[in-house]
Amino acid sequence: MATLRYNDYVAAVDYDPGTKLFHGRVVNVNSVISFYGATGEELEREFATSMETYFEVCRENGISPDKPYSGRVNIRLTPELHRDLVAAAQSQGKSLNAWAAEVLKQAVLH
Repeated sequence: MATLRYNDYVAAVDYDPGTKLFHGRVVNVNSVISFYGATGEELEREFATSMETYFEVCRENGISPDKPYSGRVNIRLTPELHRDLVAAAQSQGKSLNAWAAEVLKQAVLH
């Protein structure tokens, strides 16, 4: 899956064989923002247009646009799993945070 960026906003891009268009959707906000394009250039242009329209609608309605995710994640674990994860991280000479970020990134790439 490909991604596009517009400032700090990230969109995942897929191909829709039914419409023969590329479809993008912003993935790092709660609002639903999507767009289509037949070419890469058109897709990028439609992404920018969708974002600017979203910002305009927010201004008109007096609401703040969703901010892209902060990068902070809070995960609840059992104490035993927490212990095992710390041990796995330490065995590689890393902090739990650094190790977990690396493992999660690899999971997304596969």
